[in-house]
Amino acid sequence: MRPFLAFKILLFTLIVPGTVLCYLPYWLLSDPNGDLQPANLAWALPAGVCLILGLAIYLHCAWAFAVEGLGTPAPIDPPKKLVVTGLYRRTRNPMFQGVLLLLLAECLLYTDPALLIYAGSIALLFHVAVVFHEEPGLASRFGVSYSTYCRKVPRWGFALQAFSSDSE
Repeated sequence: MRPFLAFKILLFTLIVPGTVLCYLPYWLLSDPNGDLQPANLAWALPAGVCLILGLAIYLHCAWAFAVEGLGTPAPIDPPKKLVVTGLYRRTRNPMFQGVLLLLLAECLLYTDPALLIYAGSIALLFHVAVVFHEEPGLASRFGVSYSTYCRKVPRWGFALQAFSSDSE
């Protein structure tokens, strides 16, 4: 992987997922002095599992975008090739799912209703962005290969395949 590509992925990660996972939750969870509310340590183990899995998924996907797709997760510098290997064989959106697992870890650690509403809003935003922006864009960029991929691989993974429509 070229160093400049790695730098672009790191920059994107710090700005976009960094905002979604760190900056905005910190703002939601901190008091006016900037102090975080105490974590709920009773949920530390499941939160830790979600954290490790979510981070591993995100990093794996970013690596796949760079090495196989020759691009970044950033919409302004997307992969040049359609990535359909690794986690992308099971779900079309593993990177979003990794981010949602990281948000779930935060929800488990900080049992705050505002954070739960925020996480649900992010999940809904991801779905809307995928359906109305990402999928049409990928269909126009990759044509038949993307259509074939969509028929074989569910949008949100095998566990949710029963809830997906045939028109995905």
